[in-house]
Amino acid sequence: MDFVKKLSEERNLSDCELKELIESSKYDEGLFAAADKKRREIYGDEVYIRGLIEFTNYCKNNCYYCGIRRDNKNAERYRLGEEDILACCEEGHRLGFRTFVLQGGEDPFYTDKMLCDIISEIRSRFEDCAITLSVGEKTKESYKAFFDAGANRYLLRHETASEAHYKKLHPDSMSLETRKKCLFDLKEIGFQVGSGFMVGSPYQTTENIIEDIRFLQKLQPDMIGIGPFISHEETPFSSFENGGMELTLRLISILRLIFPYALIPSTTALGTINPQGRELGLKAGANVVMPNLSPVNVRKLYTLYDNKICTGEEAAQCKGCLENRVKSAGYRIVTDIGNVKKEKEKICR
Repeated sequence: MDFVKKLSEERNLSDCELKELIESSKYDEGLFAAADKKRREIYGDEVYIRGLIEFTNYCKNNCYYCGIRRDNKNAERYRLGEEDILACCEEGHRLGFRTFVLQGGEDPFYTDKMLCDIISEIRSRFEDCAITLSVGEKTKESYKAFFDAGANRYLLRHETASEAHYKKLHPDSMSLETRKKCLFDLKEIGFQVGSGFMVGSPYQTTENIIEDIRFLQKLQPDMIGIGPFISHEETPFSSFENGGMELTLRLISILRLIFPYALIPSTTALGTINPQGRELGLKAGANVVMPNLSPVNVRKLYTLYDNKICTGEEAAQCKGCLENRVKSAGYRIVTDIGNVKKEKEKICR
């Protein structure tokens, strides 16, 4: 059976068929080609850029895989004030960014009022921009306040949809049920919602990945972010092997065919494990890149994993370098707010 053709046409496969596609490299060439064809049908050769502002590396959580976990006593902590964040947005806007992503650990220092004030100020100064938040699990009331203040999008990776696997990655104080509820709350409020999972995380099985895909089919997110697990030396998972590029690329293509309209980033983690990782991610079906707008002096402190690329082409100031890299892969960066396209909204060429 031609699994790639079936997936492209039907946007779905059985669990057994997905398992075969995920575990075998023999379909890769056709899979990557089909995914690239599908993304070009809908998004053309356009690649959307998001300006990432990592505004705090404090976190109350203790996830076993994360470098900014609460118990990492060797982390050099920082917080950006409102003016620092606005300065990042100012520079980003000048460089052509029309989406700002405010990302941080779950830091109680930033109250809902503080975050709403920051969101409102960004919204008033940059009316032509989208505001994306990635600040973890909150109450539905908090999410609604952020939305009313002017935020449009919210990124909250579920990391794994398997209850048993989730417990191996997180302490008992955290729950998969809460994470899932947050995602559905965000959708109900009206956010463009992004979720996703780690590839090759400790104890992950193919069955776990299939469970992730099934959960995403239920959620129907606007954005899907996946990237390889990369260990951090100050975590309980420091000795675990990193996730692989090949499997990550394969899953990007699978996700593109199941969710043809989704916004899928080619992540920093891909670029960290391979110098050409982000270009290969684009060729596999991704259509978003997220350069770093954070102040230079804190970029190296937001270390979710070891050896993260923080400077050079990753820096937003080197947008020209990034444009050349994207062009070399056969695509072009566009200055656009980059909203998700919906059914019957294919690109006209």
